[in-house]
Amino acid sequence: MKSPLISYEHFPGDPFKNWIPDDETKGAFEVLKWSYETFGDSIIYACSFGAEGIVLIDLISKVKKDAEIVFLDTSLHFKETYELIDRIKEKYRDLNIRIKKPKLTLEEQEEKYGPELWRKDPNLCCFIRKVRPLEEVLYGIPAWISGLRREQSPSRAKTDFVNKDERFHSIKVCPLIYWTWEDVWNYIDTNKLPYNPLHDQDYPSIGCAPCTAPVKEGEDLRSGRWQGFNKTECGLHISGRILK
Repeated sequence: MKSPLISYEHFPGDPFKNWIPDDETKGAFEVLKWSYETFGDSIIYACSFGAEGIVLIDLISKVKKDAEIVFLDTSLHFKETYELIDRIKEKYRDLNIRIKKPKLTLEEQEEKYGPELWRKDPNLCCFIRKVRPLEEVLYGIPAWISGLRREQSPSRAKTDFVNKDERFHSIKVCPLIYWTWEDVWNYIDTNKLPYNPLHDQDYPSIGCAPCTAPVKEGEDLRSGRWQGFNKTECGLHISGRILK
């Protein structure tokens, strides 16, 4: 049921503003409980199945075992990512994990824009294969969950637990804002959770195969994404065009 208290149009601000949590999940569990109590079945977790995603899936399963989780399948992901999704579906059988594909197949995209659009115009490719599909998923949805962490990059450093999302005209909930990369892996190891084996091969951030490279020690965690372009975000977390 959609909450009458919080909507994009009447967003009152982060209800957890200035709260510095001291529990073992650094606020994530309480924020997720609040999210599902507030938005019920209307909130969606858009998951990329990276390390943060695995943590959130496990936490969400403890709050709402039949929660809806959406994976944006660009048809360009690593085989290890698809294999991980199958393992997660087997482990969390009650979760509603669904796959969202773009309207254009890769063949149709090539016919319209030429081969390997990601090499010529990665922003357009990301819009067609990730941003537009999520616009379609979130159209009319009051809230969604994201695995953003403040530590990840300067553009994410001021993310709150609950945010007004200008791109999707929705409320974006980010339960892991205070988690470090070490926190993420401590949780995965402690709970013996499955994860993408590419993380063990110097891939901290994993997206589409053509646009993701290993990261050298000491480099930014997202430096392996879209190398050669002035680009570190696919566009899901910056303001812009909304589905009409």
